[in-house]
Amino acid sequence: MYHAIVKRIAARNFARVNEKDYDALLKDCAPDVHHRFGGSHALGGDRHDREALRRWFDRLGRLSPTLSLTVRDVWAKGTPRNTTVIIRWSATQDMPDGSPYDNHGVHIVQMKWGKIVSIDANEDSQVVAAGLRIFAAHGVTEALADPIVS
Repeated sequence: MYHAIVKRIAARNFARVNEKDYDALLKDCAPDVHHRFGGSHALGGDRHDREALRRWFDRLGRLSPTLSLTVRDVWAKGTPRNTTVIIRWSATQDMPDGSPYDNHGVHIVQMKWGKIVSIDANEDSQVVAAGLRIFAAHGVTEALADPIVS
């Protein structure tokens, strides 16, 4: 029963990203949440607290306004004291030049007592970087910004 609840929470949090409802998602995070997003670009890097993650989500919303994540599979293992959740997903979005954007990845999320303590996002970072270059070429200067790190 516990794992089924955790799987629903994970899927709901991905829906919250699609809805740009970052505040609700952040409420599920520990104050010292660790977030890693691969790549050397405006969305890459490591964050070590909820406020930095908030700034990162805000940037994600600005840089990927039509991002749509689709959860493909969710696995959960562990107890409420230490739960690991693996979410396999795909992503699409509208690009300003009309080109397709398709990506896929896996998030590995650690939860303790109902709070997210770690998010390790693993995606094709080359696809992300190429998408950011397209947005930059269409006047979105933040697409070339330094990563938000803390």
